[in-house]
Amino acid sequence: MQPELGSITNYMATTADIRNGLVINFNNDLFLIVEFQHVKPGKGGAFIRTKLKSIRTGRVISNTFNSGEKINIARVERRKYQFLYKDDTGYHFMHMETYEQIPIQEELISAHQFLKEGQEVEIVFHADTETPLNCDLPAFVKLDITYTEPGFRGNTATNALKEATMETGAVVKVPLFINTGEKIKVDTRTGEYGERVKK
Repeated sequence: MQPELGSITNYMATTADIRNGLVINFNNDLFLIVEFQHVKPGKGGAFIRTKLKSIRTGRVISNTFNSGEKINIARVERRKYQFLYKDDTGYHFMHMETYEQIPIQEELISAHQFLKEGQEVEIVFHADTETPLNCDLPAFVKLDITYTEPGFRGNTATNALKEATMETGAVVKVPLFINTGEKIKVDTRTGEYGERVKK
């Protein structure tokens, strides 16, 4: 059960406190500030142009705040966990220090298709309600290729790609020279091939 966001404690601040990485309660949702710019037009009052990423859905929106406008800052904590297994109740993670285990629903996990047992992640919690809000994988993960069409020796064309199935079941486009059994780096933000991992 997700708590009603209206019941979450917030800390009043103003646009002067806006910075990247801050989480605010806005339009009854929690948003991470990913970009902001102070604008002082020749006429009229100053304002702050922002890009906000929904912690629950990952959707990015643009919003403009008037200078001095009040904002609600939400207290969040990032904690390191390790992925253990998946079952009917969700994805199960273990805290890296306390060994406490928690289940997380799939929709809260960014790039869940690249999650493998033992993978370290960061889970964002709402500090006041202890509610998990989001689970972030590292920017790059190393995965084994379980199947791809055979590569051709000497074919190093980087613009030609083929599909490869990862050990997690995810499918990634890789260069033609990559073969089954090799390990590659995958960018979890874009789902794209990064580089071959040398043995």
